[in-house]
Amino acid sequence: MSDQQAQPRRRGNRFYGRRHGRPLRAGRAQALTTLPEYGLPLPTDEAGFTVEELTGADGIFGREIDDLWLEIGFGNGEHTLHIAETYSDIGILGFEPFMNGVAALLNHVRQRDINNIRVFSDDARLLLPFIPQGIVGRIYVQFPDPWPKTRHHRRRFIQTSMLDRFATLLRPGGELRLATDDPGLADWMMEKTWRHSAFVWQATKADDWRIPPEDWTPTRYYQKAVAQGRTGYFMNFTRT
Repeated sequence: MSDQQAQPRRRGNRFYGRRHGRPLRAGRAQALTTLPEYGLPLPTDEAGFTVEELTGADGIFGREIDDLWLEIGFGNGEHTLHIAETYSDIGILGFEPFMNGVAALLNHVRQRDINNIRVFSDDARLLLPFIPQGIVGRIYVQFPDPWPKTRHHRRRFIQTSMLDRFATLLRPGGELRLATDDPGLADWMMEKTWRHSAFVWQATKADDWRIPPEDWTPTRYYQKAVAQGRTGYFMNFTRT
């Protein structure tokens, strides 16, 4: 077990999702051995990361990057890989506690020699407090678990407290991109974010939330959702 996986959970951050699925095929199991190279451990210093450690020439990416973007809950990593290759000068921090998805992403990172992705293979809430304020240019939260039962709504990732955290991380003008195929969760995310004083919804017409952004790529999950007749909701907000 890596140091990152061995980190104890912090009180108050209870995690409800799965950590493991089916046994990994040999190639993906081998890809997990690269996690120490591409993984991001929790800082041992309570002060957290410095700006230079995350974006500088000698930082975690081994070179200076133009901006820092976060994708929280990347699934199998199709979208993370797409934006990393599309924007090669952007550093991408991907968060995913499901180790099968982490293995899938790392397998492609290795095969395609992608060097601007780093992975935190645990609950994002553990690491976000260690990222300096105002240095993030974009945050993606796409197709999170909807937790549809009312008694489980407190488990939803998008809460006012999480939006408060995003507001501290994003620089003015930074983007928060949310997506879901669950209409109940879409209403929830829209209400929470639209009411938050730090965010402005960018939609001016219906197609702005019905059609994904031009630089987005469909994932296998989304393609399955469309095949089953579900609709995607794409909500883009800007940090004031």
